[in-house]
Amino acid sequence: MAQAPDINTSQTNTSGPGALICEPGLLFDGPAIRAEIAEALSACADNYAKRTAISTVLDRVNTQAREQIKTAYLKTPFKTSRTIRSYTYVTDQLIRTAVDMVQMYLHPLPNPTRSERISIVAVGGYGRGEMAPFSDVDLLFLTPYKLTPWGESVVESTLYILWDLKLKIGHATRTVDECIRLAASDLTIRTALLESRFLYGDETLAEKLDNLLWKNLFKSTGPEFVALKLEEREARHKKQGATRFLLEPNVKEGKGGLRDLQTLYWITKYLSGAKLPSEMIYAGYFTTTEYASFDQAENFLWTVRCHLHLVVGRAAELLTFDSQVAIAAALGYKDTEGLRGVEAFMQEYFTHATHVGDLTRIFLTALEAQHVKQQPSFGARLLRAMPWRSDSLEAPEGYKIVHGRLSIADEESFLADPINFLRIFEHGLDTDILIHPDAMRLIVANLELITNKLRTNPEAQKLFLSLLLDYGNPERALRRMNELGVLGAFIPEFQRIVCLMQFNMYHHYTVDEHTIQCISHLAQIEKGELKESLPVASSILEDGVDRKVLYVALLLHDIGKGLPEDHSIAGARLARTICPQLGLSEGETDTVVWLVRHHLLLSDVAQKRDLSDPKTVRDFAKEVKTTARLNLLTVLTVCDIRGVGPGTWNNWKAQLIRDLHRYTKLALQEGFNKVLELQSSTEAKDALRAALPKMGRKALEAELARHYPAYWQGLDTETHKIFAKLMQKASTTEVMTDIKADKDHDATRACFVLQDHPGIFSRLAGALALVGANVVDARTYTSSDGYATAVFWIQDSRGKPYEKSRLTRLRSMINKTLKGEVIAKDALKSHDKIKKRERDFVVPTVISFDNKGSELYTIIEVDTRDRPGLLYDLTRTLSDNNIYIASAVIATYGEQAVDVFYVKDMFGLKLHSAAKRKKIEDALCAAIKTGAVGALA
Repeated sequence: MAQAPDINTSQTNTSGPGALICEPGLLFDGPAIRAEIAEALSACADNYAKRTAISTVLDRVNTQAREQIKTAYLKTPFKTSRTIRSYTYVTDQLIRTAVDMVQMYLHPLPNPTRSERISIVAVGGYGRGEMAPFSDVDLLFLTPYKLTPWGESVVESTLYILWDLKLKIGHATRTVDECIRLAASDLTIRTALLESRFLYGDETLAEKLDNLLWKNLFKSTGPEFVALKLEEREARHKKQGATRFLLEPNVKEGKGGLRDLQTLYWITKYLSGAKLPSEMIYAGYFTTTEYASFDQAENFLWTVRCHLHLVVGRAAELLTFDSQVAIAAALGYKDTEGLRGVEAFMQEYFTHATHVGDLTRIFLTALEAQHVKQQPSFGARLLRAMPWRSDSLEAPEGYKIVHGRLSIADEESFLADPINFLRIFEHGLDTDILIHPDAMRLIVANLELITNKLRTNPEAQKLFLSLLLDYGNPERALRRMNELGVLGAFIPEFQRIVCLMQFNMYHHYTVDEHTIQCISHLAQIEKGELKESLPVASSILEDGVDRKVLYVALLLHDIGKGLPEDHSIAGARLARTICPQLGLSEGETDTVVWLVRHHLLLSDVAQKRDLSDPKTVRDFAKEVKTTARLNLLTVLTVCDIRGVGPGTWNNWKAQLIRDLHRYTKLALQEGFNKVLELQSSTEAKDALRAALPKMGRKALEAELARHYPAYWQGLDTETHKIFAKLMQKASTTEVMTDIKADKDHDATRACFVLQDHPGIFSRLAGALALVGANVVDARTYTSSDGYATAVFWIQDSRGKPYEKSRLTRLRSMINKTLKGEVIAKDALKSHDKIKKRERDFVVPTVISFDNKGSELYTIIEVDTRDRPGLLYDLTRTLSDNNIYIASAVIATYGEQAVDVFYVKDMFGLKLHSAAKRKKIEDALCAAIKTGAVGALA
């Protein structure tokens, strides 16, 4: 171990490896600080007062030094190595000064015995000399034998001073023998001691520990340490989320994070005694280029971690949405057309995280190659840690099987024909053998061979389409091609969306990962694995579609993301160029272009329009034109939504898409009159008669007569049945309710019958907002005898139907609100808050009026930032302006809400007056703005 520098010595601030971000003397002026402490101690009568005096001086010094480092770092935000060394330097000086003062003034011992020796050793990350602004300070107080009373006093007083400085101290007091014994049985302790560093006291004790660790433990347990570290890594990834593309990644512990890089260095150090990460080159694990990638990833991740600590003001490892925005700004990422600065920042983050995965794979391969033959038992454990298959498999011509993976027999022959860059993935799919990391290494190093000559080669085009279409599920090949850069090299337009994050709460993955997930879902449907949950999409594929068109459209559907214009328009333009380069005919290209341009159409209509309104289906059918297009678009839409992330697809969306597909298919194949027949009042009334065989004839006829056609067309038989029973008990003074789960729609259905009066929709919406209900759909109708029949489909904060145990409170709050016991407007002020981590999401407010989309109503669409109470504010504003709401369709996409209202004015007419529409738009904008101010307060 290196000799600890004297606490009075100032380091030289040079450009060398020990350089700090500030002059050392500015951070810690040892002689001046010691003199100040000595002067303060001269007035102290007891040890408590002395300890307080030492803490007071050092606390001020610590605060000032950290502020100096922070100020300098924010001015030069990429000088991270200097910054982490500076935090380590200051911490070292504080600890050395504290313990020195304790021994000199609190517990002096002029003639210590052999037992009264202490060595203070930094361990873990602090021992490594890497400290973020609020990193833990892990200390080992090392003694030769059992701690003496004097030793206990020194340790206790030192710790109290350090705690007074608000340092987060992790500490242990052990003998050398105890350290060896505990390290042998505890991986965490062993790893911490692997990076120990002498700080203060008896250096011979620290050296003895270091020597014995290497001689008696590290040297003989290399295979065990490697296996345990790999197991620890797998468990950590599983706990953090087994993907490196989490929208809020853990910088330290997540997949592709700092801990993965540290694990590679720990293994190198344990096996070879390396002193620096760069020695991984000499150990044979990395090439110079690969180590440069390691170094760049480590520097970037440390930069992110340090700024994360400064932004949050405490130790934090989770890169939350709000901290992403702040760090992107601190690092100078700027918004451009089509791409926010935070998205550019996170794209770089995920790129480095991907490189960490590549480096891990390369490292383990090199490790395996070095040790399988030398130490067979070690090699066996490594092979178990990686999913490799038997060497007895037969290799395709030009390849060989190495430890169960597909490797290249002759590198020169492989590189001589660039089509091999695609062919190797075909062999991998065909044989179900994973590609060997050595082959991947060769591909990455020679991507420049994928040129326009290869892209325009008909054989290469055919081979790429074969990868997509002919081997069951192309997910594995596409993901590996993407990670290695082959996909972006063969389709250059795809490279722009690699690791591209969409800064919103809706999309769970980067754009490239989302695309691959979509294709995987398509392959699953095609193989019949999702028949039960996706009957319509499964039957479409069973009956047959143009598979080439569908797979290519799905591959390209988001390729326009990150460009200034609407990504559907940009994507269609790019698809027009890319499709012929993939060997598609003119007709196939036209269909792919149409699908990319309109890939959101079916989803938008299904989720943002009233499907019971005949004109919705008629207009959609006119846009789609053919059943073939409808089928392709339906399957693409299902895959697109399911590929967004876990929990995004639900029964509610599934039912909407099924209904729209069924109505549109009927309109296209048998004419629009067939749809009208399906939705006719007569059909609905007949269905209700069949559903209520025990209802008295007189009561049933009254029920069938009291409702207008829109009521019969707009609701399903089960809801009609509920209302029929509620209407039998209806009165002018009571509110009749029926609230229970609607499993078919993955929501809770809340039905209300009450005396009709203006603003009833808004009051119901307010009551639901107070209990935290998310409204996903709503209808309200007035009967001929003056009753309002309103139905809301609601979900809880998890997007699920309400649990039975919560329905009682739901009913109680609704009744109190409708009776006036609770005023929603006032009560919502304390509920209507946006969480801190979600405040940086920006959704511009767009309000549109459509008088053509419905025969009877004006459609008002409000696209804005979602928040609790938004629907109540909007409906209250419409009610205040004498607007009658017939139905509302509510769609949410993370932080974005699209609330659509089918409305009439007080005379039962559409909103034809431009002045009237402008007045309503201004009122809605004002309500949104006022609510947003309150939500962010």
